[in-house]
Amino acid sequence: MSTVTYEDIDRIRIIRLNRPDALNAFNSTLMAELASVLNDTAANGTTNVAILTGEGRAFSAGADLAAWGDKSGPANAFDLLLDAILDFPIPFIVAVNGLGVGIGATIVGLADLTLMAESARLKCPFSSLGVTAEAGSTITFPALMGRQRANWFLWAAEWMSARDCYDAGLCIELTSDDDLMTRALARAEVLAKLPTSSIRKTKSLMMEPIKDALRAQFTAENKGLAELSGSPANREAIAAFIEKREPDFSGLSS
Repeated sequence: MSTVTYEDIDRIRIIRLNRPDALNAFNSTLMAELASVLNDTAANGTTNVAILTGEGRAFSAGADLAAWGDKSGPANAFDLLLDAILDFPIPFIVAVNGLGVGIGATIVGLADLTLMAESARLKCPFSSLGVTAEAGSTITFPALMGRQRANWFLWAAEWMSARDCYDAGLCIELTSDDDLMTRALARAEVLAKLPTSSIRKTKSLMMEPIKDALRAQFTAENKGLAELSGSPANREAIAAFIEKREPDFSGLSS
C-alpha cells in the first residue's frame, strides 16, 4: 500500500499522507514517496494548486521513532522531501486535519498557505528528544510568529492549539473539523482559476530571496541533528519513548 495517495479535481491535486494506523508518522519511505508525488505534481503541467492533508484522525505524528534506524527507504529521503517542497513552483496548501508533531508541524512553515481544523494542534518536541529543530523552522517560524513565540514553540516542546496557531500567524484560516477540506478546496479553486504563469512568477519572486538561506539552514539544522543524535539526552528520550515512561534528563551534562 502506498504511504502517499492523491486525487485530481480539475486543476487541483489533493495529496494525502496515508499511514493512518501510524498517525501518518514519517518514515523514510513516506518521505521519499511524498517527494516523488510533489515532483510529479510540479512537472505534470496540469496541476495549478496542491493541497496536502492527512488520512484518518491525524495530520502527522512526525518522525516514526518506532522505525528508528529503518533502512527500507532512501537514506537521503528527508533531504529529497525538503528540496521538493522548496522547489515546488505552484501554491502548496497544507490542511492540518489533526495533530501535527515534529515535521508534521514544521512543514507548516514551508507551506504557502495553511488551514487548520479546530481540533488540530501542533507540537515541536525536539528539545524533549535531545535534538534540534528542522525543516527550516529556525528561519520560517520566527518569520511567521515573531522571535519570542517561535523561541517558546521550538524550545518548550509544548502543544499549540489551532487557535494558538491562528493567533500566532501559523495558519491563514481556522475551520470546523467538517469544513476543513471544503475551505481548503475553496481557496485552491480561487487560485486554480487564475493565470498560473502569473502565480508561478510571483511565487518564484517571493521565494528566490530566501531559498539560499533556507538551503543553508537545512544543512546547518541537519548537522545539528547529527551532532545531537545519540547523545545521552537523545538516548534517554528514545528509551523513554520505547519504554512508555517519562524521560529523566537530570544529571546529564550540557
